Amino acid sequence: MTDPVAQSEQLLRAVRRAEPIDDIEEALAALDPDELAATLDDDEPRLAFWVNVYNAAVQRALDENPDQYEDRRTFFGKPLVTVAGESLSLDGIEHGILRRSYSKYTLGYVRSPFRDAFHDQQAVSERDPRVHFALNCGAESCPPVAAYSRDRVDGQLDLATGGYLERTVEYDRAAGRVTVPRVMLWFRGDFGGKDGIYDFLRRYDQLPAGVRPSLSYHDWDWSLRLGKYADLEREESPQP
Repeated sequence: MTDPVAQSEQLLRAVRRAEPIDDIEEALAALDPDELAATLDDDEPRLAFWVNVYNAAVQRALDENPDQYEDRRTFFGKPLVTVAGESLSLDGIEHGILRRSYSKYTLGYVRSPFRDAFHDQQAVSERDPRVHFALNCGAESCPPVAAYSRDRVDGQLDLATGGYLERTVEYDRAAGRVTVPRVMLWFRGDFGGKDGIYDFLRRYDQLPAGVRPSLSYHDWDWSLRLGKYADLEREESPQP
């Protein structure tokens, strides 16, 4: 069986280069779900695979028809990509698989009682808040798109997260306030609550030890922005 993570990287790179993707999409659709779950045998390859698939689906769909983005609720909720015989929406990939079916409406604290069997089969074993700095839904405020690999995804997620936080976090010592990305509010539970957010900021050198400033959140710019790619292997800046 061809490594599905490698296939997902090929898909994303082909989308980036505006190359044909029919053969890759057909191969992903033809995967066996049991074999896929077994091959993506822990959270690292699952993170890499599903982040790549999500980002490729967004870029392809909105490049073909950017008007879809005007009704984002419908866009995120409708099937956009087929993997292992399952027609999947962006919400299904993000919240069902990458966030273990935690609702997007409860600040990340409540798991949905109405779960999908395929999502459960393919889901990561633990939520990793770094995915919020890897997934790109098409908005200006989203992080850049990068290809994640099976063997390097942990370090790549650290690079992506550190870079995004460096560009967006604002700590005002005099005012006793730190302003952070809005995803930290929307998905607070993914970060472990407020205490977890402070720990996360310290982990990425965005907050000194021993301080607990008030939290505020940047507004989210939903303006459509496609083609914002980065090469994490080379630690390049996002394309302007």
